[in-house]
Amino acid sequence: MALVRWNPWTTLPTLQDRINRLFEDAVPATESREDVGLFEWRPMVDTYEKDDAIMIKAELPGVKKDDISIDVNNGVLSIKGERSHEDDVNEENYYRRERFYGKFQRAFTLPDNADADKIEAGFKDGVLEVKVPKTEQSKGKKVEIK
Repeated sequence: MALVRWNPWTTLPTLQDRINRLFEDAVPATESREDVGLFEWRPMVDTYEKDDAIMIKAELPGVKKDDISIDVNNGVLSIKGERSHEDDVNEENYYRRERFYGKFQRAFTLPDNADADKIEAGFKDGVLEVKVPKTEQSKGKKVEIK
């Protein structure tokens, strides 16, 4: 019997294929998976909480303010928009294209303590900032111990 030196890199493609199949089997095909074709990219978003508000910050480089819409329906805040493709460059002149273009949409379920009537939004330097104030009763109260 001959000894053969094991090379871990030879099994890596097989391992990657197995992991991909595992995730494909675990996530059944649903409408949300089919929607990926409608919305080509999903902007990166940070959501965090302050004492008086919930903050949502979305990175939207190359998107114009007029191409963004924010809607609130049934406790769900939706951010929609579109980043236009640059038409001044011919397709055959590209070496590589890594940026995404087209429509996007992100949706966030608002908590019960959100005051949807007082939502504010600002757009500066390619970052959309949405401030969702909390209702007065939900801010909490400090109870003093006697």
